[in-house]
Amino acid sequence: MRHLRDLAASWGPLGIFLFAVIDSLGVPNPGGTDALLIVVSIADPPRWWLGALLAIVGSLIGSIGFLEITRRGGERYLLKYTASGRGLRFREWFLRYGLVTVFIPALLPIPLLPFKVFAACAGAMNVNRTRYLLVIAAARIPRYLVLAYLGATLGENSGVWITGHMSWIAGFAVLLFVALYGLIRFADRNRDEKSLAANEHE
Repeated sequence: MRHLRDLAASWGPLGIFLFAVIDSLGVPNPGGTDALLIVVSIADPPRWWLGALLAIVGSLIGSIGFLEITRRGGERYLLKYTASGRGLRFREWFLRYGLVTVFIPALLPIPLLPFKVFAACAGAMNVNRTRYLLVIAAARIPRYLVLAYLGATLGENSGVWITGHMSWIAGFAVLLFVALYGLIRFADRNRDEKSLAANEHE
């Protein structure tokens, strides 16, 4: 995978796009797209925005592909990896909080919250495609824009800056978590109320 990343880096923004698609399709590659985006932005600062844009688009394409794969075989995956222990707890979190559990690890690479487990839950439980993509976009857009901008402006010090501001980043993620959860609950409540009103009129 290291060799593939080096090859993709030599392709510049196009390499970022291809790597983001592969990464989001479920190929194990912790932090690969993030690292590649920073490396390419350091090498070509004026086009940092292009790298971020292609990372976002590639991630969305790969994510919808992963969703379709898990729609067809996700239940077997869940039975294998979420039958007990931590996997079962992740599945219960998804059942309780829905796509908010996808949003947080899609925004921040948190080792304790594996993105692909929650994404597989979304596919296996046939979540709405449009809503799923909107959640992925809401997470990936700020993530990749910030990483590319840091690479272009701070260069090799990007990693140091991220480490030094991790508490602020985590706090921002929590605020977004609360806001998104509230919006989802509000939308679901409105939908239920409209459905109930429609049934009463019948």
